[in-house]
Amino acid sequence: MAATILAAGFTTTANASALENILSDAQYSVELRPRYEYVDQDGKETAKAPTVRTALGLKANLFETEGLNGEIQMINVSNFGSNGYFPEATSSYATIMDPSQTRVTQANISYSASDTTLIVGRKMVVLDNARFIGNVGWRQMPQTYDLGAVIYNGIENLSLLGAYVTRVHTVTQNGQFDTGSILLHATYKVIPELTLTVYDYMIEDFADHIGIRATGKVDLNGVKVAYEAEYAIQTDPTQEENSNNIKQDADYYKLGLSTTLDAFTVGVAYELLGEAGNGANEFYTPLATLHAMNGWADVFLRGTGSNVGLQDISLKVGYNAGEMGKVTAIYHSFQSDKDLNGYDDLGSELDIAYKYKINNNIGLLLKYADYSAGDSVFNKSDTTKYWVQLDYKFKSE
Repeated sequence: MAATILAAGFTTTANASALENILSDAQYSVELRPRYEYVDQDGKETAKAPTVRTALGLKANLFETEGLNGEIQMINVSNFGSNGYFPEATSSYATIMDPSQTRVTQANISYSASDTTLIVGRKMVVLDNARFIGNVGWRQMPQTYDLGAVIYNGIENLSLLGAYVTRVHTVTQNGQFDTGSILLHATYKVIPELTLTVYDYMIEDFADHIGIRATGKVDLNGVKVAYEAEYAIQTDPTQEENSNNIKQDADYYKLGLSTTLDAFTVGVAYELLGEAGNGANEFYTPLATLHAMNGWADVFLRGTGSNVGLQDISLKVGYNAGEMGKVTAIYHSFQSDKDLNGYDDLGSELDIAYKYKINNNIGLLLKYADYSAGDSVFNKSDTTKYWVQLDYKFKSE
Protein backbone atom coordinates (compact mmCIF):
# COMPACT_ATOMS: atom_id res chain seq x y z
CA MET A 1 0.00 0.00 0.00
CA ALA A 2 2.78 2.41 0.92
CA ALA A 3 4.55 1.69 -2.34
CA THR A 4 1.34 2.29 -4.31
CA ILE A 5 0.81 5.64 -2.61
CA LEU A 6 4.39 6.66 -3.24
CA ALA A 7 4.33 5.51 -6.83
CA ALA A 8 1.25 7.62 -7.55
CA GLY A 9 3.35 10.74 -7.06
CA PHE A 10 6.26 9.62 -9.22
CA THR A 11 5.52 9.66 -12.91
CA THR A 12 8.90 10.03 -14.58
CA THR A 13 11.27 7.23 -15.39
CA ALA A 14 13.94 8.84 -13.20
CA ASN A 15 11.64 9.01 -10.22
CA ALA A 16 10.50 5.41 -10.74
CA SER A 17 14.13 4.34 -10.80
CA ALA A 18 14.82 6.26 -7.59
CA LEU A 19 11.92 4.50 -5.89
CA GLU A 20 13.26 1.13 -7.00
CA ASN A 21 16.60 2.02 -5.41
CA ILE A 22 14.80 2.54 -2.09
CA LEU A 23 12.40 -0.41 -2.31
CA SER A 24 13.34 -3.59 -4.14
CA ASP A 25 12.08 -7.18 -4.11
CA ALA A 26 8.78 -5.78 -2.87
CA GLN A 27 6.04 -8.16 -1.77
CA TYR A 28 2.50 -6.84 -1.43
CA SER A 29 -0.27 -8.42 0.60
CA VAL A 30 -4.02 -7.84 0.78
CA GLU A 31 -6.58 -9.37 3.10
CA LEU A 32 -10.35 -8.86 3.20
CA ARG A 33 -12.11 -10.63 6.06
CA PRO A 34 -15.88 -10.04 6.32
CA ARG A 35 -17.50 -11.62 9.38
CA TYR A 36 -20.85 -11.85 11.10
CA GLU A 37 -20.79 -12.50 14.86
CA TYR A 38 -23.78 -13.28 17.05
CA VAL A 39 -23.73 -13.44 20.88
CA ASP A 40 -26.57 -14.58 23.13
CA GLN A 41 -25.61 -14.17 26.80
CA ASP A 42 -27.91 -14.59 29.79
CA GLY A 43 -28.54 -11.26 31.48
CA LYS A 44 -27.55 -9.24 28.39
CA GLU A 45 -29.28 -8.17 25.23
CA THR A 46 -28.29 -10.16 22.14
CA ALA A 47 -25.35 -8.64 20.25
CA LYS A 48 -24.87 -8.82 16.49
CA ALA A 49 -21.91 -7.48 14.53
CA PRO A 50 -21.24 -7.49 10.78
CA THR A 51 -17.61 -6.37 10.40
CA VAL A 52 -14.88 -6.31 7.75
CA ARG A 53 -11.12 -6.35 8.22
CA THR A 54 -9.11 -4.80 5.38
CA ALA A 55 -5.35 -5.30 5.66
CA LEU A 56 -2.77 -3.89 3.23
CA GLY A 57 0.91 -4.71 3.63
CA LEU A 58 4.29 -4.25 2.01
CA LYS A 59 7.64 -5.96 2.65
CA ALA A 60 10.75 -4.90 0.73
CA ASN A 61 14.52 -4.74 0.69
CA LEU A 62 15.76 -1.24 1.54
CA PHE A 63 18.37 0.79 -0.37
CA GLU A 64 19.59 -2.33 -2.19
CA THR A 65 21.44 -3.32 0.99
CA GLU A 66 21.69 -7.04 1.61
CA GLY A 67 19.92 -8.04 4.81
CA LEU A 68 18.20 -4.67 5.32
CA ASN A 69 14.42 -4.98 5.05
CA GLY A 70 11.34 -2.97 5.90
CA GLU A 71 7.73 -3.85 6.58
CA ILE A 72 4.57 -1.77 6.81
CA GLN A 73 0.97 -2.83 7.29
CA MET A 74 -2.28 -0.95 7.84
CA ILE A 75 -5.59 -2.44 8.94
CA ASN A 76 -9.04 -0.94 8.86
CA VAL A 77 -11.95 -2.50 10.74
CA SER A 78 -15.38 -1.39 9.58
CA ASN A 79 -18.33 -2.20 11.82
CA PHE A 80 -21.67 -2.06 9.99
CA GLY A 81 -24.60 -1.53 12.30
CA SER A 82 -23.26 -3.49 15.27
CA ASN A 83 -25.15 -3.24 18.55
CA GLY A 84 -22.52 -5.24 20.42
CA TYR A 85 -19.38 -3.19 21.01
CA PHE A 86 -19.79 -1.33 24.26
CA PRO A 87 -16.66 -1.23 26.45
CA GLU A 88 -18.59 0.38 29.30
CA ALA A 89 -19.42 -2.09 32.06
CA THR A 90 -22.98 -0.74 32.22
CA SER A 91 -23.84 -1.72 28.64
CA SER A 92 -27.01 -3.76 28.31
CA TYR A 93 -25.58 -5.66 25.30
CA ALA A 94 -23.18 -8.57 25.20
CA THR A 95 -19.72 -7.47 24.07
CA ILE A 96 -18.18 -8.02 20.64
CA MET A 97 -14.68 -6.54 20.65
CA ASP A 98 -14.48 -5.36 17.04
CA PRO A 99 -15.04 -1.59 17.00
CA SER A 100 -14.49 0.49 13.85
CA GLN A 101 -10.90 1.71 13.75
CA THR A 102 -7.87 2.18 11.50
CA ARG A 103 -4.29 1.59 12.62
CA VAL A 104 -0.74 1.12 11.42
CA THR A 105 -0.33 -2.41 12.75
CA GLN A 106 3.23 -3.03 11.59
CA ALA A 107 6.05 -0.63 10.73
CA ASN A 108 9.54 -1.98 11.30
CA ILE A 109 13.06 -2.26 9.94
CA SER A 110 15.17 -5.41 10.26
CA TYR A 111 18.78 -6.18 9.51
CA SER A 112 20.19 -9.72 9.21
CA ALA A 113 23.86 -10.71 9.08
CA SER A 114 25.94 -13.63 10.36
CA ASP A 115 23.01 -15.60 11.85
CA THR A 116 21.76 -12.54 13.76
CA THR A 117 18.68 -10.42 13.05
CA LEU A 118 17.92 -7.05 14.62
CA ILE A 119 14.37 -5.66 14.53
CA VAL A 120 13.20 -2.18 15.52
CA GLY A 121 9.66 -0.84 15.25
CA ARG A 122 6.09 -2.11 15.45
CA LYS A 123 5.74 -5.84 14.97
CA MET A 124 3.18 -8.63 15.24
CA VAL A 125 4.63 -11.26 17.59
CA VAL A 126 3.56 -14.84 18.31
CA LEU A 127 5.73 -17.06 20.52
CA ASP A 128 5.06 -20.81 20.71
CA ASN A 129 1.31 -21.46 20.92
CA ALA A 130 0.52 -17.83 21.89
CA ARG A 131 -0.41 -18.81 25.46
CA PHE A 132 1.87 -16.05 26.83
CA ILE A 133 2.76 -13.76 23.90
CA GLY A 134 0.35 -13.53 20.96
CA ASN A 135 -1.17 -11.30 18.29
CA VAL A 136 -4.86 -11.96 19.16
CA GLY A 137 -5.33 -12.74 15.48
CA TRP A 138 -8.93 -13.85 15.95
CA ARG A 139 -10.19 -10.32 16.56
CA GLN A 140 -10.47 -8.11 13.50
CA MET A 141 -7.82 -5.70 14.84
CA PRO A 142 -4.76 -7.68 16.01
CA GLN A 143 -2.45 -6.96 18.92
CA THR A 144 1.01 -5.60 18.03
CA TYR A 145 4.15 -4.52 19.86
CA ASP A 146 6.55 -1.56 19.64
CA LEU A 147 9.91 -3.15 20.37
CA GLY A 148 13.57 -3.65 19.77
CA ALA A 149 14.52 -7.31 19.33
CA VAL A 150 17.50 -9.50 18.51
CA ILE A 151 17.28 -13.08 17.18
CA TYR A 152 20.31 -15.39 17.02
CA ASN A 153 20.42 -18.68 15.08
CA GLY A 154 24.18 -19.25 14.92
CA ILE A 155 24.17 -22.56 16.80
CA GLU A 156 22.65 -25.61 15.15
CA ASN A 157 19.12 -26.41 16.35
CA LEU A 158 19.18 -23.43 18.76
CA SER A 159 17.20 -20.20 18.41
CA LEU A 160 17.52 -17.30 20.86
CA LEU A 161 15.30 -14.23 21.10
CA GLY A 162 15.47 -11.18 23.31
CA ALA A 163 13.13 -8.20 23.05
CA TYR A 164 12.40 -4.98 24.90
CA VAL A 165 8.79 -3.85 24.48
CA THR A 166 7.96 -0.17 24.95
CA ARG A 167 4.28 -0.19 24.00
CA VAL A 168 1.51 -2.72 23.39
CA HIS A 169 -1.36 -1.96 21.00
CA THR A 170 -4.34 -4.08 22.02
CA VAL A 171 -7.45 -5.00 20.00
CA THR A 172 -9.69 -2.29 21.45
CA GLN A 173 -10.07 1.22 20.08
CA ASN A 174 -7.18 3.37 21.34
CA GLY A 175 -6.30 0.40 23.55
CA GLN A 176 -2.56 0.97 23.89
CA PHE A 177 -0.40 1.12 26.97
CA ASP A 178 3.24 1.98 27.59
CA THR A 179 5.43 -0.62 29.18
CA GLY A 180 9.04 -1.55 29.83
CA SER A 181 8.73 -5.31 29.43
CA ILE A 182 11.51 -7.77 28.57
CA LEU A 183 10.91 -10.99 26.61
CA LEU A 184 13.51 -13.78 26.66
CA HIS A 185 12.92 -16.96 24.66
CA ALA A 186 15.14 -19.92 23.68
CA THR A 187 14.25 -23.02 21.66
CA TYR A 188 16.47 -26.08 21.17
CA LYS A 189 15.65 -29.09 19.00
CA VAL A 190 17.13 -31.95 21.03
CA ILE A 191 16.10 -34.70 18.59
CA PRO A 192 13.53 -34.73 15.76
CA GLU A 193 10.89 -35.93 18.23
CA LEU A 194 11.67 -33.44 21.02
CA THR A 195 11.96 -29.65 21.11
CA LEU A 196 12.59 -27.80 24.37
CA THR A 197 11.72 -24.17 24.96
CA VAL A 198 12.58 -22.00 27.97
CA TYR A 199 11.38 -18.46 28.52
CA ASP A 200 11.19 -15.54 30.90
CA TYR A 201 8.61 -12.87 30.12
CA MET A 202 9.11 -9.90 32.46
CA ILE A 203 5.91 -7.87 32.07
CA GLU A 204 6.25 -4.50 33.72
CA ASP A 205 4.02 -3.84 36.72
CA PHE A 206 2.32 -7.21 36.32
CA ALA A 207 4.45 -10.34 36.76
CA ASP A 208 7.32 -12.48 35.51
CA HIS A 209 6.43 -15.72 33.71
CA ILE A 210 9.29 -18.21 33.77
CA GLY A 211 8.75 -21.59 32.19
CA ILE A 212 9.84 -24.63 30.20
CA ARG A 213 7.95 -26.33 27.37
CA ALA A 214 8.48 -29.67 25.59
CA THR A 215 6.79 -30.53 22.28
CA GLY A 216 7.21 -33.18 19.63
CA LYS A 217 5.68 -35.55 17.10
CA VAL A 218 6.19 -39.29 16.70
CA ASP A 219 5.05 -41.56 13.84
CA LEU A 220 4.00 -45.00 15.17
CA ASN A 221 3.34 -47.18 12.14
CA GLY A 222 1.12 -44.62 10.47
CA VAL A 223 -0.40 -43.24 13.67
CA LYS A 224 0.94 -39.73 14.22
CA VAL A 225 1.24 -38.77 17.87
CA ALA A 226 1.83 -35.18 19.01
CA TYR A 227 2.44 -34.11 22.58
CA GLU A 228 3.13 -31.04 24.69
CA ALA A 229 4.13 -30.56 28.31
CA GLU A 230 4.67 -27.18 29.92
CA TYR A 231 5.30 -25.74 33.37
CA ALA A 232 5.65 -22.10 34.38
CA ILE A 233 5.69 -19.99 37.50
CA GLN A 234 4.23 -16.53 37.92
CA THR A 235 6.33 -14.38 40.25
CA ASP A 236 6.34 -10.78 41.42
CA PRO A 237 7.39 -8.39 38.62
CA THR A 238 11.08 -7.71 38.09
CA GLN A 239 10.15 -4.70 35.96
CA GLU A 240 8.13 -2.80 38.56
CA GLU A 241 7.93 0.87 37.66
CA ASN A 242 5.14 1.89 40.01
CA SER A 243 6.35 0.02 43.13
CA ASN A 244 2.96 -1.53 43.81
CA ASN A 245 4.46 -4.47 45.72
CA ILE A 246 2.33 -6.78 43.58
CA LYS A 247 2.03 -10.37 44.81
CA GLN A 248 1.69 -12.74 41.89
CA ASP A 249 2.99 -16.17 42.95
CA ALA A 250 1.12 -18.93 41.09
CA ASP A 251 1.80 -22.03 38.96
CA TYR A 252 0.88 -23.12 35.43
CA TYR A 253 0.72 -26.65 33.97
CA LYS A 254 -0.21 -27.91 30.52
CA LEU A 255 -0.27 -31.53 29.33
CA GLY A 256 -1.61 -32.48 25.93
CA LEU A 257 -1.65 -35.55 23.69
CA SER A 258 -3.23 -36.05 20.27
CA THR A 259 -3.24 -38.84 17.70
CA THR A 260 -3.98 -38.66 13.97
CA LEU A 261 -4.88 -41.67 11.84
CA ASP A 262 -5.79 -41.01 8.23
CA ALA A 263 -8.41 -38.22 8.34
CA PHE A 264 -9.25 -38.45 12.05
CA THR A 265 -7.61 -36.63 14.97
CA VAL A 266 -8.38 -37.18 18.65
CA GLY A 267 -6.72 -35.26 21.45
CA VAL A 268 -6.97 -34.66 25.17
CA ALA A 269 -5.42 -31.88 27.27
CA TYR A 270 -5.22 -30.65 30.85
CA GLU A 271 -4.38 -27.05 31.66
CA LEU A 272 -4.06 -25.44 35.08
CA LEU A 273 -3.84 -21.72 35.76
CA GLY A 274 -3.27 -21.94 39.48
CA GLU A 275 -4.67 -19.90 42.32
CA ALA A 276 -2.15 -18.07 44.45
CA GLY A 277 -3.65 -17.71 47.90
CA ASN A 278 -2.63 -15.16 50.55
CA GLY A 279 -4.35 -12.34 48.69
CA ALA A 280 -2.25 -12.73 45.54
CA ASN A 281 -3.62 -13.04 42.00
CA GLU A 282 -4.31 -16.23 40.07
CA PHE A 283 -2.13 -17.18 37.09
CA TYR A 284 -3.01 -14.93 34.17
CA THR A 285 -1.40 -14.19 30.80
CA PRO A 286 -2.41 -10.66 29.70
CA LEU A 287 -0.49 -10.65 26.37
CA ALA A 288 -1.78 -14.01 25.13
CA THR A 289 -4.11 -14.86 22.27
CA LEU A 290 -6.68 -15.85 24.87
CA HIS A 291 -9.53 -16.71 22.48
CA ALA A 292 -7.65 -19.85 21.44
CA MET A 293 -7.11 -21.11 25.00
CA ASN A 294 -10.07 -21.77 27.32
CA GLY A 295 -13.10 -21.90 25.07
CA TRP A 296 -14.19 -19.76 22.13
CA ALA A 297 -17.03 -18.21 24.12
CA ASP A 298 -14.33 -16.08 25.81
CA VAL A 299 -15.81 -16.48 29.28
CA PHE A 300 -12.36 -16.59 30.90
CA LEU A 301 -10.60 -13.82 28.98
CA ARG A 302 -9.87 -12.01 32.23
CA GLY A 303 -9.45 -15.09 34.39
CA THR A 304 -12.14 -16.51 36.64
CA GLY A 305 -12.92 -13.18 38.29
CA SER A 306 -12.68 -14.83 41.71
CA ASN A 307 -8.91 -15.51 42.00
CA VAL A 308 -9.57 -19.21 42.45
CA GLY A 309 -7.58 -20.44 39.44
CA LEU A 310 -8.82 -22.46 36.49
CA GLN A 311 -8.58 -26.14 35.58
CA ASP A 312 -9.49 -26.93 31.97
CA ILE A 313 -9.87 -30.54 30.82
CA SER A 314 -10.56 -30.69 27.08
CA LEU A 315 -11.31 -33.36 24.50
CA LYS A 316 -10.77 -32.60 20.81
CA VAL A 317 -12.06 -34.54 17.79
CA GLY A 318 -11.31 -33.56 14.21
CA TYR A 319 -12.06 -34.87 10.75
CA ASN A 320 -10.27 -33.70 7.60
CA ALA A 321 -12.44 -34.40 4.56
CA GLY A 322 -9.88 -33.04 2.11
CA GLU A 323 -11.51 -30.87 -0.54
CA MET A 324 -14.77 -30.96 1.40
CA GLY A 325 -13.25 -29.15 4.36
CA LYS A 326 -12.31 -29.83 7.97
CA VAL A 327 -14.50 -30.17 11.07
CA THR A 328 -13.21 -29.73 14.63
CA ALA A 329 -15.11 -30.16 17.90
CA ILE A 330 -13.72 -29.41 21.38
CA TYR A 331 -15.40 -30.09 24.71
CA HIS A 332 -14.15 -28.25 27.83
CA SER A 333 -14.86 -29.07 31.45
CA PHE A 334 -13.92 -26.19 33.77
CA GLN A 335 -13.20 -26.35 37.46
CA SER A 336 -11.61 -23.94 39.93
CA ASP A 337 -8.20 -24.74 41.40
CA LYS A 338 -9.50 -23.74 44.82
CA ASP A 339 -13.11 -24.10 45.86
CA LEU A 340 -15.05 -20.98 46.80
CA ASN A 341 -17.12 -21.61 49.88
CA GLY A 342 -17.34 -25.28 48.93
CA TYR A 343 -18.07 -24.68 45.23
CA ASP A 344 -15.68 -25.48 42.37
CA ASP A 345 -17.77 -26.02 39.18
CA LEU A 346 -16.95 -23.33 36.60
CA GLY A 347 -19.09 -24.85 33.86
CA SER A 348 -18.50 -26.55 30.51
CA GLU A 349 -18.33 -25.60 26.85
CA LEU A 350 -18.74 -27.14 23.41
CA ASP A 351 -16.91 -25.55 20.46
CA ILE A 352 -17.38 -26.58 16.82
CA ALA A 353 -15.70 -25.19 13.69
CA TYR A 354 -15.96 -25.99 9.99
CA LYS A 355 -13.29 -24.73 7.57
CA TYR A 356 -13.64 -24.91 3.81
CA LYS A 357 -11.16 -23.68 1.21
CA ILE A 358 -13.19 -22.23 -1.64
CA ASN A 359 -10.07 -21.63 -3.75
CA ASN A 360 -6.40 -20.75 -3.23
CA ASN A 361 -7.28 -17.27 -1.97
CA ILE A 362 -10.65 -17.57 -0.25
CA GLY A 363 -11.62 -19.55 2.84
CA LEU A 364 -14.94 -20.04 4.61
CA LEU A 365 -15.27 -20.48 8.38
CA LEU A 366 -18.40 -21.48 10.30
CA LYS A 367 -17.85 -21.45 14.04
CA TYR A 368 -19.97 -22.11 17.13
CA ALA A 369 -19.41 -21.91 20.90
CA ASP A 370 -21.85 -22.83 23.67
CA TYR A 371 -20.87 -22.24 27.32
CA SER A 372 -22.98 -23.58 30.19
CA ALA A 373 -22.35 -21.93 33.55
CA GLY A 374 -21.51 -23.95 36.65
CA ASP A 375 -22.01 -22.95 40.29
CA SER A 376 -23.80 -19.60 40.59
CA VAL A 377 -21.30 -18.33 43.16
CA PHE A 378 -18.84 -17.65 40.31
CA ASN A 379 -21.24 -15.24 38.52
CA LYS A 380 -20.79 -16.73 35.05
CA SER A 381 -23.57 -16.67 32.46
CA ASP A 382 -24.72 -19.15 29.83
CA THR A 383 -23.31 -17.88 26.52
CA THR A 384 -23.86 -18.93 22.92
CA LYS A 385 -21.87 -17.48 20.02
CA TYR A 386 -21.61 -18.20 16.34
CA TRP A 387 -19.64 -16.73 13.46
CA VAL A 388 -19.83 -16.81 9.66
CA GLN A 389 -16.63 -15.59 8.02
CA LEU A 390 -14.98 -15.33 4.62
CA ASP A 391 -11.27 -14.63 4.32
CA TYR A 392 -9.63 -13.45 1.10
CA LYS A 393 -5.82 -13.30 1.04
CA PHE A 394 -3.48 -12.29 -1.75
CA LYS A 395 0.31 -12.08 -1.63
CA SER A 396 2.51 -11.11 -4.56
CA GLU A 397 5.40 -13.35 -5.51
